[in-house]
Amino acid sequence: MAERKIYIIGGGPAGMMAAIKAAEVLRESGDERAGDRIVLYDKNDVLGRKIYLTGRGRCNITNMRPWSEFSTHIHPNQNFLKHAFHAFSNSDVIAFFESLGVPTVVLQGQRVFPASLKAADVARSLENRVHELGIQVRRESVDIKGFDRMFGDGIVILATGGKSYPVTGSTGDGYEMASSVGHTVTSLFPCETALLPYGYDRNLEGIELKNVSLSLFVDKDKVQVEEGDFSFTNDGIESGIAYKISRRAVWALMNGQRVEVVLDLKPALSKEKLAARIARDVVQMKGRPKASSLLRGLMPEALIAPFLMADKRAIEIESLPDALKSWRMKIESFKGYERAVVTAGGVSLKEVSQKTMASKMKPGLFLAGEVLDLDGDTGGYNLQIAFSTGALAGSSAAKELLTSSQAI
Repeated sequence: MAERKIYIIGGGPAGMMAAIKAAEVLRESGDERAGDRIVLYDKNDVLGRKIYLTGRGRCNITNMRPWSEFSTHIHPNQNFLKHAFHAFSNSDVIAFFESLGVPTVVLQGQRVFPASLKAADVARSLENRVHELGIQVRRESVDIKGFDRMFGDGIVILATGGKSYPVTGSTGDGYEMASSVGHTVTSLFPCETALLPYGYDRNLEGIELKNVSLSLFVDKDKVQVEEGDFSFTNDGIESGIAYKISRRAVWALMNGQRVEVVLDLKPALSKEKLAARIARDVVQMKGRPKASSLLRGLMPEALIAPFLMADKRAIEIESLPDALKSWRMKIESFKGYERAVVTAGGVSLKEVSQKTMASKMKPGLFLAGEVLDLDGDTGGYNLQIAFSTGALAGSSAAKELLTSSQAI
């Protein structure tokens, strides 16, 4: 009888973590050939290719908020992640990378990065650990037939990622594989992606805004408010708080609903305090200055012309406070998977054990990472999902392998 193995499909953050944890569990059991019993498949020439792009090349590996706060940034079912998170928490992630020689730093918003601010350090440390443990790496694709044959002599961990950034190899193959063995795949859509306002002014491209507020309206109802930073790019509004509202915005647009955002450029000031400040500026300038002159002290210079042109009202001094706190933009479309950071939707969580990441539909199958119907806000949450579910899937698969070996 052939020796039973663990086959991991996908060499991203979840897949590599699954392979590493599986090998470590087998080693702890006394299996000196642990690496030989684990095979990691990835179609790219380097493992963790998507990691190199995360956090604008800096790699926001996790977020240090306690679970009570961390969980509010997980969708659509925060409770599903709870066991995996506590089994391999944000503190564990930091300790893990520091043990691999990657020191970390905590920046604004409790976001954790490698101290070097280089995503490559994170990706390479994971790949180096995979090789150090002697895990077999096969740089090839796995089709559905090949996936099904693996169950003959092995345990399979599906960690193929989603459909976002397809240039990194995330082409959605895992959804088809999961479906082929009876799993339900929920509606998929791009998340943390650019939102394009109607009649978008290209003069806005390249402008970054800090400490502003963005409110999301769906069919005239305010459904979400976020404060922080975001950027105007060639594809619309994205990054930071724009990414945080994109999940609801994209879903609403896909369902034919009216979507608008309202930008408050001065959330720290009430309309009354803003009016008082403008009145003081008017006195200092003497006479009756133009609105454009007053705006120079209230926003980036490059933003003034697009701001004045975007507002359909004739902006006078008296209406400046209202205009600054309620710049309304109708959203007409969004950027697809080629630009999206995350894929929302995936394998139904009802069909996966949250305590082991084992499939409830197919014996010998475990799932981890973005292939699941589980995603987080921008800020380190998605990589933590990948690391936590990957670690749990890997350790659970190794324990099952040990149990089956002892039974023979």
